[in-house]
Amino acid sequence: MALITFSSRLHKDKTVYAVAGSHTQTILTLAKENHIPIDFGCGNGECGTCLVKVSSVDTKRSPMGGPLTNREAVVLKDMGYVTQPELDQMYVDDIPPTQWRLACQMVVRDEDILVEYPSK
Repeated sequence: MALITFSSRLHKDKTVYAVAGSHTQTILTLAKENHIPIDFGCGNGECGTCLVKVSSVDTKRSPMGGPLTNREAVVLKDMGYVTQPELDQMYVDDIPPTQWRLACQMVVRDEDILVEYPSK
């Protein structure tokens, strides 16, 4: 099981257990199940509303989740959070090129992470 800590300036930090390796449980799904107020619009990786910053809690591990989905890559590139050369390298390295992710697209892996999200 992975421990996911959600952090925001306006809300108390909350740590929850995630079923690692389910290949279906996204950060947004986990947030909804635990009443964590991450903003989202479309829920399918097209609008960028659910942008979060993800970092590893374990300093010995750097990958945070799997590679970006195709939709996520397009949105993050359009928003200026990732470049085309970084995306090209991601497909070689099999790790995401940025800490910025879309909560509706990032699937939880077996790693403890910190998810920072904006609050209104």
